[in-house]
Amino acid sequence: MPTMPDAPATPAAPAAPAPSVHITYAGGTIGMVGSPDGLVPGADLGHWLAALLKGTDLEGRVSLTALDPLIDSANATPESWQAIIDDLRAHHAAGPAGGAEGAASAEGAASPGSARSPGNVISHVVLHGTDTMAYTSAALSYALTGFDHPVVVTGSQLPLGAVGSDAAPNVAGALHAATSGRATGVSLFFGNRLLAGNRATKTSSWGFEAFASPCAEPLATAGAPWRWAPAPAPGAERVQGPATPRHGTDHRRRPRPYGRHDVVVLDLAPGITAARLRALLTPLPDAVILRAFGTGNVPSAQPGLTDAVAEAVEAAVVVASQCLQAEVLLDRYETGDAIASAGAVGCRDMTLEAAYAKVQFLLAQGLRGGELAARMGRSIAGELTESRDR
Repeated sequence: MPTMPDAPATPAAPAAPAPSVHITYAGGTIGMVGSPDGLVPGADLGHWLAALLKGTDLEGRVSLTALDPLIDSANATPESWQAIIDDLRAHHAAGPAGGAEGAASAEGAASPGSARSPGNVISHVVLHGTDTMAYTSAALSYALTGFDHPVVVTGSQLPLGAVGSDAAPNVAGALHAATSGRATGVSLFFGNRLLAGNRATKTSSWGFEAFASPCAEPLATAGAPWRWAPAPAPGAERVQGPATPRHGTDHRRRPRPYGRHDVVVLDLAPGITAARLRALLTPLPDAVILRAFGTGNVPSAQPGLTDAVAEAVEAAVVVASQCLQAEVLLDRYETGDAIASAGAVGCRDMTLEAAYAKVQFLLAQGLRGGELAARMGRSIAGELTESRDR
């Protein structure tokens, strides 16, 4: 997807310092305004950011691009994830001699003849809709393991122009985290909490603390002062995100870009039949995420159901839990062991969003079937706990 030219959040001044944070505006409620047909994009994000940052140490140090078209997160696809990744990489690589084809003022007027570099960008914030924010943040984490700039994803439950909106505290918190020197990898800031991007899940459609991290502690909690989780000791298990890349190391062989692959997510329910499961899996997709009960249990006494799962293993069957907080252990009960014997694999303590994005990522890298299934239990970017006392 093309992007709009860079737009500094405050009017450019000759003596202003180069921006140190780049914001990628992907879309979402935060930038919407009311219309006869409901909320639509249209807020003056540049002016709003200028007012938010005025008088702070980030005034004049934040640049902005908006994806074109903007994404309603309910319509996000793996190609949308890639558009964000491409924008992040473009602004990681931009230097004093680089720059956009044009600049824009806080009023948003393009100036094609006055190209201006985003400068020494050292961190990134992504503004995104909340519906699929956790999918996007997980997807970014897999694709950006060699990216040495922190990326913080945020948005809001209410538009920035609404009275009582959570837009300002969420954006301010994301900017604070991104410039703290303590955030690494991809994280998600929302409702005063900084979460590992691939450990987060949306838990409320209305609450301002809309995201949780059921199987990993928050990275930080906003306050006066912020309270940061202690860094793991050397050699200790790391569950909250990837290790810090060395500075200037966006040179690791880049993964293949995201594309759309046929991944089906199925929730089991009491009484489901083998015939219905087969029908839902015909034709066979590229991969299946089967949301089972508890630690990965299925109604194995249902005639033919485990056979139906076995028939789908050719495409990779990944078992997740319907529980918000769980670790999938297919060998714990006979009802889970039955599908493990057929070739299904568990996703350990990954969220659904992290598991789905990971399957899409592995398919994009060319993995299929058993090879993909074998990689699901190995961490790429801290999305799962690799060992746990049982």
